[in-house]
Amino acid sequence: MRTLRLTRIDAWRDKPPSYPHPLHRWLTDRGSLTSRIIEHFPAFNLVRLRQQMLPPYPDERRHLDFRHGELAMVREVLLRSGPNALVFAHSVVARNDLRGAWRGLSRLGGRPLAEMLFRDPKVSRLPMEYHRIDRRHPLYRRAAEVATFSVSSLWARRSVFLKRGRPLLVTEVFLADAIGNECVSRLATWRAAP
Repeated sequence: MRTLRLTRIDAWRDKPPSYPHPLHRWLTDRGSLTSRIIEHFPAFNLVRLRQQMLPPYPDERRHLDFRHGELAMVREVLLRSGPNALVFAHSVVARNDLRGAWRGLSRLGGRPLAEMLFRDPKVSRLPMEYHRIDRRHPLYRRAAEVATFSVSSLWARRSVFLKRGRPLLVTEVFLADAIGNECVSRLATWRAAP
């Protein structure tokens, strides 16, 4: 097994920000993030930004063991409350798996990916990883292209979902500390069910 020397922008870790960080419970909850947002934000809506074949980002390529230059299906959405962007979600799956384990992804359209992931008993989730990203990371730069915020860094989490042994990487970038006091307050005061 080869060892990778990780740079700071690649430094995903298995520990989230410690409690009482206002987003701790949101970052660590293993259930459907979309369902939690719908529960707490009645004006929930999803905007599909793109779904197309693209090269994965370098840390995604290494994480999924893709070859350099290999294309993958990349799906990006914004989870919003009214016009306020809450989460930028970025998913990556191998092209061949669109005809296999993850074939339903191509037909998802503007529906949440959570519909596929949390309703299918054949899907399992590996442990989550966390990272505070800034302008050096391509996910921060992409989020800045599609949402308005003024903070210099954002918390993100990612995890691999497996179906028949085939991976789908989902990364969620939390924009909450940039969207106004009401949304931050709602996110920060949510408590996970016992």
